[in-house]
Amino acid sequence: MNIAVKLMQKLKDRDTQNKLKVYQEKAELIRKRNLEAWDDGQLQAESLRLQKEAKSGTPLDELLVDAYALVCEAAKRKLGLQPYDVQIMAAIALHERFLIEQHTGEGKTLSAVMPAYLNALTGKGVHVLTFNDYLANRDAEWMGPIYRFLGLTVNSVQTGMSLFEKQEAYAKDITYVTVKEAGFDYLRDTIALDEADTVHRPFHFVIVDEADSLLLDEARVPLVIASESASFGNDGNNGNDGICFADVARQLQQVEHYDFDEFQRNVYLNEAGSAKAESLLGCGNLYENHNSHLLMSLNCALHAELLLKKDVDYIVRDGNIELIDEYTGRVAENRNLPDGLQAALAAKEGLQLLAGGRILGTITLQHFISLYPKICGMTATAQTSAMDFEEIYVLQVVQIPPHRPNIRIDHPHRIYTHKEAKLKALVEEISSVHTSGRPILIGTSSVKESNMLAEALAVVNVPCHVLNAKNDAKEAEIIAKAGEISAVTVSTNMAGRGVDIRLGGGNPKQAEVVAKLGGLYVIGTHVNESMRIDDQLRGRSGRQGDPGSSVFFVSLEDELMLRFGINKAIHNLRQDEALEDSVLRSKIAQIQRVIMGQNFDIRQELNCYSDMVEDQRRILYEERLRILKGEKPMSFGAAGAAFLYRRVLG
Repeated sequence: MNIAVKLMQKLKDRDTQNKLKVYQEKAELIRKRNLEAWDDGQLQAESLRLQKEAKSGTPLDELLVDAYALVCEAAKRKLGLQPYDVQIMAAIALHERFLIEQHTGEGKTLSAVMPAYLNALTGKGVHVLTFNDYLANRDAEWMGPIYRFLGLTVNSVQTGMSLFEKQEAYAKDITYVTVKEAGFDYLRDTIALDEADTVHRPFHFVIVDEADSLLLDEARVPLVIASESASFGNDGNNGNDGICFADVARQLQQVEHYDFDEFQRNVYLNEAGSAKAESLLGCGNLYENHNSHLLMSLNCALHAELLLKKDVDYIVRDGNIELIDEYTGRVAENRNLPDGLQAALAAKEGLQLLAGGRILGTITLQHFISLYPKICGMTATAQTSAMDFEEIYVLQVVQIPPHRPNIRIDHPHRIYTHKEAKLKALVEEISSVHTSGRPILIGTSSVKESNMLAEALAVVNVPCHVLNAKNDAKEAEIIAKAGEISAVTVSTNMAGRGVDIRLGGGNPKQAEVVAKLGGLYVIGTHVNESMRIDDQLRGRSGRQGDPGSSVFFVSLEDELMLRFGINKAIHNLRQDEALEDSVLRSKIAQIQRVIMGQNFDIRQELNCYSDMVEDQRRILYEERLRILKGEKPMSFGAAGAAFLYRRVLG
């Protein structure tokens, strides 16, 4: 089996090298199309010619060299940016609908301009899906002069825009928008009562930034729009009912009344637990049909009480529950837990949850992005999940070589027997490095841990900035200073993705000093379930050939280690020094691979159910849109229409 896997990998590597060779040759052709001697009018006339060619049906592949040469010259004149060969190679791969892995700081934003321009020549529109509103606005403003100089229109969509403003933005040749805002706008279109109230035009070509996060980590996140009416969507329980179930859940004991599954993803009542719950609720047999709502509410209360942790999975702010995205460390705005879990969580914290409205439309990010006929993407971490991309989106990964070699030193994990030893070693390491003036970025697992570490550093007089979901308003200010001399930044995963930390805080003289000290020192206080998330944290250091280093501190009492029983391997040994066992490091890497495999299987299993419903939902929406436009609907009978309506909208 291993031989087959190695052979397959060897063939893939050879295929990648062949692709890169072709891309390099094309990049050289683009370079040879030297347009420096052309005046602005000639460049703009050439862009107009390319638009006419594209709209008349000339294949875009035939226009690629001329189009990319134009963009390169426009970037130099309007922004003072000269694309590197590797950026041009990445741009070619994007047009060919690959998912590119391009290192942090290698200029993905400029790479995306070339395929966006080329595919927008047809007049059908291009969407660049970004991670947040700030990036959508920043990239549209930053790259806008290139597009406008070449005769194309560009805009960004922002949360809170009016209907007219959104219609204008989506009508542009290139539109920068967050995937969630584009998805919600699509859902609003599906319930519009007049074609004039829709904002999207037919989807054409999309470039997905931070593709691994949006296409995998958040792929199953459902976008949901609901009516404001409180008369629908209520699970039948008021706030007092929720508190009652929370109280019952707290009276149940592990092993005696409930058990977890193997990896503690779910919790189940056992026979004794069911009897205890029935006694406390006075409801008779919990498993009879008329008690199904009680059983569901109790299961939600158990899940909220035992599996959802405050300052890890959610925070309470201004009397509201705010969920934390496990992959980004940020508050997941407008996200609620499904199927009564949100109400159970509010009851756990003694908060009143307002009744929800009737669900009018829902779609997962995965299904929304799949609506685009042409998909490509870019990220700094893709290769470890190449199989997922290929299976789910038929997207192949191409690794683009860096412009400057990565000289960051990634040290082996430091493994400790227990959490106290790890914390003590962490504080000692941070304190020692801090005395040299070298900037340090520490990535923690949760709001709770980041605050705890900050308190421990304060005891030894190491000042630090804390960045987590509770003080996200200060994010830009904290990140801007994270690369300065003597800066110590303690962060959740908020500083692990899409964050550009410049040595010296952007000051050239300071940057020189920091580089001599060894660059940014990244410390992880735990390993994540996905290697990609670890790599994102590492990638904050060693930007564009800068010096830097990274290391992860791991305790065998960390949640991930306990879940897989790796702590049993040391037979209750407790010591303050790090364990020098290479087998343990290999075991940790194996655990991460196992979990990534499990998550892949879970996604595949869920897709088997959701894909069928999604196909039906699309048929119904196409029919609805056809009627809105005054076209004759398809004929599949009243019974068929009623069936689809029931299946899709419930």
